[in-house]
Amino acid sequence: MNPDTPECAGGIRMTRDRVSADNKRIILNNRTVDVNQLVPIKYKWAWHFYLDGCANHWMPTEVSMQRDIEQWKNPGAFTPDERHVIKRNFGFFSTAETLVGNNIVLSIYKMVDNPECRQYLLRQAFEEAIHVHAFQYIVESLSLDEAEIFNMYRENQAIYEKDEFSMSCTDGIIDQNVDLTTKEGLQKFIDNLVAFYVVTEGIFFYSGFVTMLSFGRQNRMPGACEQIQYILRDESIHMNFGIQLINSIIEENPYCWTTQFTDYLITRIKRAVELEVNYARECLPRGVLGLNVALMREYVQYIADRRLEKLHLPRQYNSSNPFPWMSEVIDLKKEKNFFETRVTEYQTGGALEW
Repeated sequence: MNPDTPECAGGIRMTRDRVSADNKRIILNNRTVDVNQLVPIKYKWAWHFYLDGCANHWMPTEVSMQRDIEQWKNPGAFTPDERHVIKRNFGFFSTAETLVGNNIVLSIYKMVDNPECRQYLLRQAFEEAIHVHAFQYIVESLSLDEAEIFNMYRENQAIYEKDEFSMSCTDGIIDQNVDLTTKEGLQKFIDNLVAFYVVTEGIFFYSGFVTMLSFGRQNRMPGACEQIQYILRDESIHMNFGIQLINSIIEENPYCWTTQFTDYLITRIKRAVELEVNYARECLPRGVLGLNVALMREYVQYIADRRLEKLHLPRQYNSSNPFPWMSEVIDLKKEKNFFETRVTEYQTGGALEW
């Protein structure tokens, strides 16, 4: 076989032509470049997200749950309302992380054929598995009813509606007939990315983060809250990667970013805020730890505006941040012994948006 003559074997074309970074795209590479070759790297931001994810590696079983077990077994350690909101949060997180992981593997990875972006997607998929492991470890450690917690998304209306919102955006994406060369197909994929990166990981998770970390600030549920602090760090990176991915796809395919489509996305994000407020109302019927539905509404609106701005879309609420301490919690390099357990400092830290 002449190495200078293109030949195909198993879909691999023999050629001396080298991959050019200039020819790379986020999607629709269509054999114009070899999607199996990581280098030369064009999207250095994607590679840096991958490196940050690797540097921030952790495992649930590294965290002791002994104090949590002792506290949870103490009948007087938590009020009924506090136990209610803790179990509701575990019920939401335990399956929401699986939904995100499934969407990465079944839809996003298929559509995004850039190798450096795929490198991070593989890392993110593993991190979603770690997060599922974390909640299984917490539930098992506390001897909670596993069937109750993991089936809560099908039994509780507020959790069901949030998960259904996310899953509805996967419909059609895993269909092999989705055509990203059309405006309609590309918009459907962007809708999926917004639903998971901006809404699920960027809005739906944050009421639970605030509530659980409020317990951590009182040195209650320290093991569970330490793991949630790690998860929060991971999710912040996931969200920032996803928004960069969305903006890069739009930059390369500006024809899809129509006024009608952006109006639709704004409506969807506002609907997500309503669902999150409904969830807060279900979790906090009488309030705990100084938290109540009004404060959670203000917070969710505040972070929704932050997400909209990152997508270059207008704010909708102009609400203030009632929990400024959350910015400190996210920066683990500054939060040594936050839960008075062990040093919770990652190997490295990147600039995060939350």
